[in-house]
Amino acid sequence: MKPKDFNEMRKKLTDLTLDRANLNVKRFFALDHAAYEEGALDSKTKELLGLIASMVLRCDDCIYYHLEQCFKAEVSSEELMEAMNIALVVGGSIVIPHLRRATKYWEDLAYEASQT
Repeated sequence: MKPKDFNEMRKKLTDLTLDRANLNVKRFFALDHAAYEEGALDSKTKELLGLIASMVLRCDDCIYYHLEQCFKAEVSSEELMEAMNIALVVGGSIVIPHLRRATKYWEDLAYEASQT
């Protein structure tokens, strides 16, 4: 999936969900957002941690989201590959398909950024 397509789909589905959500769902969304704000750990580190967890749990939507946030936080390609290596070691070979797609998505993010 291309970053633009993912972002459009994610926004549309998030808006739909929050429009219909009860208070507990809205609180969870707010908690999730707050967890990645600056604190004892900077947000760049937190996004890398989120990426690793998402890869181990094999959630492509989450992987794409955290890749976007890592890109915005100016994670280098070298930092990204070290983090994704940790996900591979922790998650094992079942993570490889997600590693492949994540690598392609990262390249797509860089390409889109170069076009603006």
